[in-house]
Amino acid sequence: MSRRSALSRRSQILTELERNGRVQVEALSRLLSTSEVTIRKDLAYLESHGKLVRRYGGAIMAVAANDIAEEDTISFNKQAIGLAAAAEVRDHSRILIDFGTTTTAMIPHLSEHRGLVIMTNSMRTAQEVLALSPPPTLLMTGGTWDTQTGSLQGQIAEQVLRSYDFDQLFIGCDGIDPARGTTTFNELLGLSQVMAESASEVIVVATSDKIGRRIPNLELPWGTVDKLITDADISDNLRSNIEQQGVCVIIARENKE
Repeated sequence: MSRRSALSRRSQILTELERNGRVQVEALSRLLSTSEVTIRKDLAYLESHGKLVRRYGGAIMAVAANDIAEEDTISFNKQAIGLAAAAEVRDHSRILIDFGTTTTAMIPHLSEHRGLVIMTNSMRTAQEVLALSPPPTLLMTGGTWDTQTGSLQGQIAEQVLRSYDFDQLFIGCDGIDPARGTTTFNELLGLSQVMAESASEVIVVATSDKIGRRIPNLELPWGTVDKLITDADISDNLRSNIEQQGVCVIIARENKE
């Protein structure tokens, strides 16, 4: 793709952002007649130059982002999922947490747990873990920094993971195919699969709007997943389809306290 087309595309993205205050990847993909992968790369480039701040499914204006507390950027559904995920953790467990806003939402709810050992490939998750008082034992996978996902990836990370065994893995996804498993835009599938192999129990955390999204790359087939934690907006039909794959579906309810 030519430099001119990339410049034109990014200029249009900024125009849409100024007009609406936020942009969505799927809408931009249709508007600019290009793939969602390309749009995500454009958003990552613009974020690195201070033009915007990426948020779930898209981006918001950089100026606006400075006025929004981090807690407000996580949806109520993600908060509920994070609370439900933390409830699955037992004291003195060794848990593995993949990158992502939904997985990170569980961290504040781990403050009452004792004796945890947590490994992650996410700097953001690591910072959240260290903010707990007292902080659990924190391990990092190491590896190569991937700017698109904001996580550590690659062979070194895989080698480190293979030297450990964990009680639980908490992992997000870009989409869920009810018949096949979790799906992703990211072509770096190896680390997710090694994570699943390294854990006794694999727990996927995802908002219900990701179920049924058509994404080409199969990440974790249902045979490797034990539980799915999602929100109450999942339809009965989709829940039944997933449970028929041998997966326990946990519905997170908003905390009314």
